[in-house]
Amino acid sequence: MAVTTIEAGPAEISAGPAPAAPRRASWRKWIEITVFAGPALLVYLTFVFVPVGLAAYYSVFNWNGYGPLEDFIGFDNYARALTDSVFLNSIVHNLIIMVASLLVQGPLAIGIALLLNRPMRGRTFLRLAIFVPYVLSEVIAALAWRLILQPDGAFDSMLESLGLGSAAQLWLADTSIAMWTLFAILSWKYIGLAIVLFLAGLQGVPPELTEAAQIDGATWWQIQRHITIPLLGPTIRIWAFLSIIGSLQLFDMVWILTGGGPANATSTMATYMMQFGFQRSQLGYGSAVAVILFFISLAIALVYQRTVMRRDLEGAVTTGAS
Repeated sequence: MAVTTIEAGPAEISAGPAPAAPRRASWRKWIEITVFAGPALLVYLTFVFVPVGLAAYYSVFNWNGYGPLEDFIGFDNYARALTDSVFLNSIVHNLIIMVASLLVQGPLAIGIALLLNRPMRGRTFLRLAIFVPYVLSEVIAALAWRLILQPDGAFDSMLESLGLGSAAQLWLADTSIAMWTLFAILSWKYIGLAIVLFLAGLQGVPPELTEAAQIDGATWWQIQRHITIPLLGPTIRIWAFLSIIGSLQLFDMVWILTGGGPANATSTMATYMMQFGFQRSQLGYGSAVAVILFFISLAIALVYQRTVMRRDLEGAVTTGAS
């Protein structure tokens, strides 16, 4: 019986052209990014980077806003601003408002949010009433408080009706109390945003942790201190970041209430810039102040993000990557 041996040679595999699907997907991805992010990026460049660049350009000229830019003075405007006691005091005022906001508004907002997070009658109305001042226009709120706090105004009349007429002050005209009066108004105006943010953050606290702590015999305060507030940390850090940037760029409420007075007691970097840049027609100098304000805000924001918010940002990147 013959046995037939079949030798199988190596299979020849011909490599065809690479599929074009990944390349088309890459182009499609970039087209989608361009279509959706392009307009927003264009608006951002137009209204943020271009004005900053123009301000930096104007700041090296002695220019009143009219005519060509011919009187080049280099960094003299910056040297003038950084050696002006009024401007340096304005920076101090911004820092005072920033620190006071963190130390006063933050704990007060957390306390109110914790109380409003508990079941009670009229909770919805209270939340709405607290948030109303933030919704009001800055111009309307500032004008209203300016009328209320004027001499013999509504606030002084209320004090007098309560038998506290001797406590009446020149609330916005006394250099010793104008700053603290301003801070009280700012707290009334912006604390509603902090409370709403904290209430939203409290919704993310798992109720199982609170129930377990209650079973273990923990008091309400111990639960808030050791469970709720630590879990509210990311929301607190985000609010603090917004508060810091808002305090550095504070302008409208101060400008309408006091104009930076009396005797520059409530001046901020933004009101100082407006006073010299527009009221005194020193646009070159005002642009230099604007650039200084920009870099101070940028430096503080970067330091805050790299230190305080570093853990939150790393967690967000890790979550997104996974």
